[in-house]
Amino acid sequence: MATNFASRSIFFSHSTKLFIFPFKPSSSHLPLSLPLRLTRTTCTLQQQQSQTTRNVIGILEERGLLDSITNDSLRSISSNTINAPLKVYCGFDPTAESLHLGNLLGLIVLSWFRRSGHNVVALIGGATARVGDPSGKSLERPELDVETLERNTAGIENTIRTILGRAQNPNLEEFNVNGNGNDSSVVVLNNYDWWKEFSLLDFLKRVGKYARVGSMMAKESVRKRLDSEQGMSYTEFTYQLLQGYDFLHLFQNEGVSVQIGGSDQWGNITAGTDLIRKILQVEGATATYGLTFPLLLKSDGTKFGKSEDGAIWLSPSYLSPYKFYQYFFSVPDADVIRFLKILTFLDIDEIVKLEEEMKKPGYVPNTAQRRLAEEVTRFVHGEDGLSEALRATEALRPGSETKLDWKTIEGIAEDVPSCSLAYDDVLNQSLVDLSVSSGLFDSKSAARRLLKQGGLYLNNSRVDGENKKIEAADIVDGKVLLLSAGKKNKVLVRIA
Repeated sequence: MATNFASRSIFFSHSTKLFIFPFKPSSSHLPLSLPLRLTRTTCTLQQQQSQTTRNVIGILEERGLLDSITNDSLRSISSNTINAPLKVYCGFDPTAESLHLGNLLGLIVLSWFRRSGHNVVALIGGATARVGDPSGKSLERPELDVETLERNTAGIENTIRTILGRAQNPNLEEFNVNGNGNDSSVVVLNNYDWWKEFSLLDFLKRVGKYARVGSMMAKESVRKRLDSEQGMSYTEFTYQLLQGYDFLHLFQNEGVSVQIGGSDQWGNITAGTDLIRKILQVEGATATYGLTFPLLLKSDGTKFGKSEDGAIWLSPSYLSPYKFYQYFFSVPDADVIRFLKILTFLDIDEIVKLEEEMKKPGYVPNTAQRRLAEEVTRFVHGEDGLSEALRATEALRPGSETKLDWKTIEGIAEDVPSCSLAYDDVLNQSLVDLSVSSGLFDSKSAARRLLKQGGLYLNNSRVDGENKKIEAADIVDGKVLLLSAGKKNKVLVRIA
């Protein structure tokens, strides 16, 4: 490309074509430091970004995903995604083989940075998990053996790569933001890789001498434990320094300048920014930043992410897409709009519209919950997982006209109570008796009462007659029966 300001034109060549743009130099036009190379792709990308993207900090704030930031200048520097994208990291300790719903916000906030044109790093705490983060804990974590940690690390890495791989900015997919081929890669690191060679003397010399005990004891996570009956071990006390050094290592070796975490991580995050400042004396434009997001709580203040059966796992090996979907479908009306904002990537205008629809007389119950369940399941389990959940949901809906087959029923076998009975013990047995022997009801009177109310189903078909007996045609593919008491209580009967 050649420029000639005196002629008041810019000549721009691309491939075999020449473009001439009239140009009148003035203080309101392009500066003289005009880039030496412009392309139509770059121009289109800039136009798309100005029209479809906003500052990521503003997005997080609008959606209720911003709790605190260490420096307000993060707002301005996060706007330059073309020439100076940020590198942001979030840590995940491998205390289990799967991440759970409490970890989902970390992946969502990383995804918002990723969708906004920044680079992200997921750090697995293969070393810090051996110590245990005291934040938000009343007791010291149980020690994990090496084999368990390695298995947990492999499972979590697979989950992170799968979920973050779906977080590419939909507006930038056909472009190459930084001009290289690594923009869409998912970077997952393990802090054990740099801690395994660290000796105690190294730690005291390189990290400990810069830490102040008074500041460490003032951290909320430490103060609460020191005031408790259990107290805190020295091992846990050092956790904030380990996480602080992780930030230092990533800043020096990976160019990471922002750490994110839940609000309970504020002390650990600021320990890192303080350590970097003291050791490297980094200030001003090259400083590091911390950002926290609120913990995932229900409107009544209780934790969101626990069910009657335990944690809501993100791995399909621990919790099926069907059951994951059902959990979000059951969210109370008081929480659903807020969860749509923080757990999905739906446009705010669309969420506001859903909120308005909920207040209207003709609103169909659970419409907003259905959208929440679909969006979160798609993000965590992909289109295939969502399709599986929707198929199972429809097939298992009492009164559904969907024809059940053995494969469909077995697909949800892990999600409903089940029992095994001999063929001869099932054939010709009354449905009322079978409902009790299978564990669906505690008594025959309870079964009869619900049957009379129209709430007892055999293979999703309502049973009206109290004298109904099981026939050979009722046994799906000669292998299973599905009994339902109302919409939620089900029992799978396997024919032995």
